[in-house]
Amino acid sequence: MVKSVNSTFRYRVAVVSYEVETVVFQGASSLSLDGKGRLSVPTRHRDVLLANAQGQLTITRHPHGCLMIFPRPEWEKFRERIAALPMSAQWWKRIFMGNAMDVEMDGTGRVLISPELRSAAGIQKDTMLLGMGNHFELWDRGSYDAQEAQALQGEMPDVFKDFSF
Repeated sequence: MVKSVNSTFRYRVAVVSYEVETVVFQGASSLSLDGKGRLSVPTRHRDVLLANAQGQLTITRHPHGCLMIFPRPEWEKFRERIAALPMSAQWWKRIFMGNAMDVEMDGTGRVLISPELRSAAGIQKDTMLLGMGNHFELWDRGSYDAQEAQALQGEMPDVFKDFSF
């Protein structure tokens, strides 16, 4: 004899919606590295980096002679684009990915800039940190001032010809 069992199952479905905040870093900060090569992230950027990247950053070389500092989620997007480049760009893959260093902000908002990366960018102590949208550029102060002065002496690129200020 088979007993029939009627059961009602109730499922509770939770719909989770995540709103991804677009973060745009902008502005310039004149900063000095401490004796151990640590950079103190400006307060205005610190909370955003903690909220959106848990303080995890990736630092790598930039072809213009500075360093790029990415919040980890932005670095992962950039890394995927670099990894997908053809073999003809192998040296650039090495420059970007081979020099990349993962770092974390410490409890006081500092990050260590490795001696190798400092050397590659000619950074001694005085720096300029520039917000560049989804990442930062870190320049040796003297190098930045010289390149900025040179850019200001030259003609503006053609892309600005029809740009209204």
